[in-house]
Amino acid sequence: MKPALNVHAALSGKRVLITGSTGFLAKVVLEKLIHSVPDIGRIVLVIRGGTGNTNGDARTRFERDIATSSVFDRLRAERPAFLAEFFAERIECVTGEVTAPCFGLSLADFNALARRIDLVINAAASVNFREALDEALAINALSVQNIAELARATNAPLVQVSTCYVNGYNRGDMLEQNVTPARAAIARHADGHYDVSGLLKHLQHRVATIKAETSDAEQRMRRLTELGIAEANHHGWNDTYTFTKWMGEQLAMQAMRGKTLTIVRPSIIESTLQEPVPGWLEGVKVADAIILAYARGKTSFFPAKPNEIVDIVPADLVANSIILGAAEALAEPGATRIYQACTGSANPISVGRVIELFQTESQRNWRNYERLFYKEPKHGFRVVSRPVFLLMLRVMSLGASAWSGVRCVLGVGDSPKLEALRTTRLLALTFSFYTAPRYVFHNTSLMALAQRFGSEDRARYAVDPSIIDWPDYLCRIHMTGLNRYALRPRSPKSVEAAATAAPLPKSATETEARPVEI
Repeated sequence: MKPALNVHAALSGKRVLITGSTGFLAKVVLEKLIHSVPDIGRIVLVIRGGTGNTNGDARTRFERDIATSSVFDRLRAERPAFLAEFFAERIECVTGEVTAPCFGLSLADFNALARRIDLVINAAASVNFREALDEALAINALSVQNIAELARATNAPLVQVSTCYVNGYNRGDMLEQNVTPARAAIARHADGHYDVSGLLKHLQHRVATIKAETSDAEQRMRRLTELGIAEANHHGWNDTYTFTKWMGEQLAMQAMRGKTLTIVRPSIIESTLQEPVPGWLEGVKVADAIILAYARGKTSFFPAKPNEIVDIVPADLVANSIILGAAEALAEPGATRIYQACTGSANPISVGRVIELFQTESQRNWRNYERLFYKEPKHGFRVVSRPVFLLMLRVMSLGASAWSGVRCVLGVGDSPKLEALRTTRLLALTFSFYTAPRYVFHNTSLMALAQRFGSEDRARYAVDPSIIDWPDYLCRIHMTGLNRYALRPRSPKSVEAAATAAPLPKSATETEARPVEI
């Protein structure tokens, strides 16, 4: 029997490098490490600089975008002097671009950085499901080679944050193992990973062709986005994000062969369950984009399979999974491990139940969510099959277009119903794959890992989905967090205008066009 693992023993005094620290998940990981392992040696954050390429730029972004975050409110209240001292003395900010060789540093500086690192956590990604292919490849796939090079140079474990949805178009029970593409065949290496070198060359050639043929920036972006979706679908994935994240896994396994690699796959990450506070959230996530559209009267129906399991996991359970995986990697190096931070096998909830809970809470207590609801929701929300959805869109579009034409003649602009249909169509295009699930994610290996830690660590770094009370979490905790943390207060002048013209966020995850969290 293997000896019990201990998070504090593994991480105390260690120097941990984290990428993607300006994003949602990495902030939860960062806060948890500072709070629960206060004698951790140092945390190094690789951050893109604003202008120029100096350490001051990274520190400026840290002070502006990370240190001020409400995720640290617990620490500010409990140990303000300690937090200020930790930020000043044990947070090192390195201006770097993970998509560039050596992070854009000189070889000497890159090697010096490697020598002062004991563990690497890669949480940098573009989670724009419809990202231009060149950007998605650079951030989600090719950057992993640069990050793995740093880990190999110092013989440090790499914790690669991926997604359960690398399973793509596969169906059934999805286990914690490498994923076989659902469609196009890709050669598999004897060591277990897939050789994506030929695929990368093919994709890069097609990207280069489009760039050479297209001078207009907007048209070039559109063509690269369409190429990403087409290639993803051809090879067995729904979107560019999951396709390139799968490639990132393969590149990590190839680069870290014989070294220590832990891949943590979250499902749909939403607000925190318990820590640092219940409901902490940053940005609008997958489910929230649909909730927001419903709250603003932008949609009332959606294609989904109500009886199928949708996999939603609170962010703190994901952060805890990363920390347990990191502690194991430090204590027992030399292996490749895959863990799925998910809820579908241990505490499942159906698509229909999620919608029912959100709709009931919205109609009963909409006044409690003043940033989310501008007025009482009068309409219902229903899910329909995809064929019915397409038929409804077609019929309603004809009517709305006709009425919009009349309004234009009268000089009053497009019909609000036509705008709502556009929103519904965009939401369906982006998210319907996730609301019509065809598989169940399993977390057997993650649960077995948790059992190797003592009772105190299992409580402090909870990963067991059975602790989630879905009605309490989705209604009381998550909607409160969405209202409080993710949405801005309305100014008095904007209330009336916002009630009639509330746009959908530019993407479901409010991502930057460069590395952010998953």
